Amino acid sequence: EQTMAALSELADATLAAAYRIAVAELPAGTPQPRLAVVSMGKSGGCELNYVSDVDVIFVAAEDDDLPAATAVATRLIHICGLVAWPVDAALRPEGSRGPLVRTLASHLAYYHRWARTWEFQALLKARPATGDTELAKAWIDQLAPLVWHAAERPEAVTDVRAMRRKIIDNFPPRELEREIKRGPGGLRDIEFAVQLLQLVHGRVDETLRVTGTLPALRALVAGGYVGRADGEALLRGYRFLRSVEHRLQLQGLRRTHTVPDDPAALRWLAHALGYVANPGTSAVEAFRADWISHATEVRRLHAKLLYRPLLEAVARVPADELRMTPESARQRLEVLGFGDPARALKHIEALTGGVTRTAAIQRTLLPVLLPEFADAPEPDRGLLSYRQVSDKLGGTPWYLRLLRDGGPVAGRLARVLGLSRYAADLLARDPEALRLLADDAELTPRSADTLREGFTAAASRHVTGTEKPDPVQAITAVRALRRRELVRLACADVLSRTGALAPERPVDVTGIGVALTDVAEATLAAALRAALAAQPPMPGLRFAVIGMGRLGGYEMSYPSDADVLFVYEPPPGVPDDAASAAARAVAEELRRLLAMPAPDPPLGVDADLRPEGRQGPLVRSLAAYAQYYARWSKVWEAQALLRSRFVAGDADLGTRFAELVDPIRYPAAGLTREQVTEIRRIKARVESERLPRGADPATHTKLGRGGLADVEWAVQLLQLRHGGRIERLRGTRTLDALAAARDAELLDPADAVAMAAGWTAAARVRNALTLVRGRPGDQLPRHGTELAGVVQLLGGDDPGEFLDDYLRAARRSRAAV
Repeated sequence: EQTMAALSELADATLAAAYRIAVAELPAGTPQPRLAVVSMGKSGGCELNYVSDVDVIFVAAEDDDLPAATAVATRLIHICGLVAWPVDAALRPEGSRGPLVRTLASHLAYYHRWARTWEFQALLKARPATGDTELAKAWIDQLAPLVWHAAERPEAVTDVRAMRRKIIDNFPPRELEREIKRGPGGLRDIEFAVQLLQLVHGRVDETLRVTGTLPALRALVAGGYVGRADGEALLRGYRFLRSVEHRLQLQGLRRTHTVPDDPAALRWLAHALGYVANPGTSAVEAFRADWISHATEVRRLHAKLLYRPLLEAVARVPADELRMTPESARQRLEVLGFGDPARALKHIEALTGGVTRTAAIQRTLLPVLLPEFADAPEPDRGLLSYRQVSDKLGGTPWYLRLLRDGGPVAGRLARVLGLSRYAADLLARDPEALRLLADDAELTPRSADTLREGFTAAASRHVTGTEKPDPVQAITAVRALRRRELVRLACADVLSRTGALAPERPVDVTGIGVALTDVAEATLAAALRAALAAQPPMPGLRFAVIGMGRLGGYEMSYPSDADVLFVYEPPPGVPDDAASAAARAVAEELRRLLAMPAPDPPLGVDADLRPEGRQGPLVRSLAAYAQYYARWSKVWEAQALLRSRFVAGDADLGTRFAELVDPIRYPAAGLTREQVTEIRRIKARVESERLPRGADPATHTKLGRGGLADVEWAVQLLQLRHGGRIERLRGTRTLDALAAARDAELLDPADAVAMAAGWTAAARVRNALTLVRGRPGDQLPRHGTELAGVVQLLGGDDPGEFLDDYLRAARRSRAAV
């Protein structure tokens, strides 16, 4: 830095002396013109090399000054070229094709109408050098508003990025890897990243309005626009590369930025930089190792900073809105449609008040996030959720760094918090899960095997291989993992539905149903491991959990309970009452563990579909199930068994349970007329008695006309009647069974399409209601913010049109049913 500053001062003195000589050589009687010499480029930034052009722009005060000013400028260039550095005026308007000297007014007119982004980028380093310095200051001051609004041009950020790529593309490929200035990981990478950040954030932060790369980088770090570690890495890289550049030029006193490939020249360079040979490493190898390390880090940080999505978002916000003064913030909140601007302003003041780095970063983020919140039906709730998450994580070093640097994280967080109270509540309980938003791969549902293995391992750490098993700690760990998976799925669901997730990673309603089912299965398996460890062991006792209902059908929604049956088989020679008591203790412990109060969402375990319902025993042996189903089972119990499958515990016992119930749920002779009538009678009772009082049957997604229950009962009736002879009907998933029935020509293809559309629409709306409201809901409202939230979450625009489409699908589904 001292070398660059000294060389730049020497250049200024040279320019000043040349200027005085040139003025003195004007013909006698020629009035001295008002001419300003403005330093640009490395000279303007006080970053000059030993051998370099000195970039300048010449500014005259008036048209009358132009002839004499042009003569002085021409002579100054000639004198400097004879003495020291070549003077280059190519950065002037129109470059070498434009006049050497322009008036202040002509410059202003050009920059107003014709200047491109790179020309404003170049002006970041402009400073008075010699001549009429007052005129130079006036020129800089009058151009400053244009410079600090250049980033608001729609193409500005793209232009800067394209210019950097063009520099690399136009450089000879064979020399690119040895080029420390223009090559990848070179000085230009640092300068372009810093200058783009200056253009975008310097509109409102005047501390960034400095001419040198290193002062600007330090200001960016101090203002929170660049992380401290990233800033230090760039500072080290810049100093290293500049030192190499200086030594290269001293070697032959010629302009060069290319590391030599000649071994002798390379050794000279390494020694000139202070590298010495060590055992096993030569000076050249040590230099190369450092060079590769710095270049790699610079290239990485260049890409991180120059291609940061937040930059484009910030650049689109007008400078006045970025300032976030209380008055401007209030006006902006009103314009954006916040319901309570005063309260929203208090949240903003709490987030941005003070002079801390945290407040500075929030002042950058909030103007970008507010429009995202405003796009949601309830902007105030999105902002409140953001404050709650920020309050919990504000002191965590990675949080704001992730929002600032983490690609799409800030926008995704705003979208999730604005549209989903369910996801916002989960994030408030588990703010660390915010990291998931940084990577599309993290928003992909985990496989069933991965979940089961991870959940079981978490439980085993507390109940296996320890002196005193702790099932409570085991289930706490498992529920925390389940909470993280729910965050993953909810965020993926919201972002996929609203187009904020890569299109190659779709998350549809059936995929969410399977993913939620996989999470529930893994939770049950791990909880069973903990429950078994908590009970006095009974060697040889076999125990299995059978999934029923939506769990069995891979169709769980966010608030679904896990419908189950518990089956056991006593060890040989053990009385059944003792085995039954042991099995019942395991089942009760499993339910107790999963229902314990905790900050995590509970997973209810519902065994009401067991024989005799709540009046029947909680657990039965396989033999007892066989006896019951052979003697007393009713047709509705056979219908419930259509979605039964093994989910946890002893797999062999689960397989034998399925073999036991297959003849019951897929009767070889189908159903009698009386049994069909009984199913229809029960369905009618469900519609009349279980539909909540005041519910609208046209828009109730579960029990309403054409909704989930309608389609499921119709499909299950087909399975009971024909599953005994058509093997493809023997599945637990509603849509798969519906497709099988269509293929078997058991129903009209048009009816199958209508029923699938009705079921899918109801399932999508039901999930969306939970995401929007943050609690379970089956009733689609006909108006209000909840309807607007559901519509927006499902990709619609007009609530009225969306409601009409839903009612139409439900009517067609009902007719088919």
